Amino acid sequence: MIKVGEYNLLRVKKEADFGVYLEGIDQEILLPSRFVPRETKIGDELEVFLYHDSENRLIATTQRPYGVAGDIVLLKAVSATKQGAFLDWGLMKDLFVAQSQQLTHMVPGQEYLVKIYIDELTGRLAATEKIDRFLSNENLTVKEKDLVNLVAYRRTDIGYVMIINNQHTGILHHSEIFRPIEIGDKMTGFIRQIKDDKIDVIVGKPGFSKVEDEGEKILRLLRENDGYLPYHDKSAPEEIQDFFGMSKKTFKMTVGNLYKQRKIVFTQTGFKTAED
Repeated sequence: MIKVGEYNLLRVKKEADFGVYLEGIDQEILLPSRFVPRETKIGDELEVFLYHDSENRLIATTQRPYGVAGDIVLLKAVSATKQGAFLDWGLMKDLFVAQSQQLTHMVPGQEYLVKIYIDELTGRLAATEKIDRFLSNENLTVKEKDLVNLVAYRRTDIGYVMIINNQHTGILHHSEIFRPIEIGDKMTGFIRQIKDDKIDVIVGKPGFSKVEDEGEKILRLLRENDGYLPYHDKSAPEEIQDFFGMSKKTFKMTVGNLYKQRKIVFTQTGFKTAED
């Protein structure tokens, strides 16, 4: 079964002057010459992305778009007409956004957060700014502590609304934000809490997985600073955030874990690498 708007593993059926044809279910699909890997031969299997060209023919490419069907991504408008706008999504053929699918009139050169979907009437890939209808917390597919993919959706008084796995929404509270965030930013996080249909998320990994990752960072910073760092329990949270890129709470947990592992020792003014 082939899937438009996704990656497919297809077998090379025959060669032509302008490319190769791949085996589809009931048709042959052209992979143009410019996208055919060197030394490709009949019988080889290639991973290709499928979409429709300007003449509505199904076509394959080894290019990798910035998003596939179902993804929510930040894309730049490259042109606009009365009918709609066209977005650069990493392929030779730009992605169309109908005027009816825009929240405001798109302007070339500006970036917009959109969902890539398959139009039910045409079967072709398109994009929409009207994302809310695709998001729901009614039937959750996640649970607390799950690792998830996050996209920054919009800013609120308490933090940022984040899109979770392209399906749900959650809140990343201001108290859990330790670096600048822009709408459309992608990051990995986890579900901190679910209460009714409200979800709180945190960037990073849960529990000691996060501590261990931050521990490797601190050990690297020690190596880069002659084995000594002048930070401790009394250091200001802002100083720790600026230097380590983590909250003071995470810092204290991490250095505590490193001390228990006998990888560091504390001094009166900071900590240093433990001697072998």
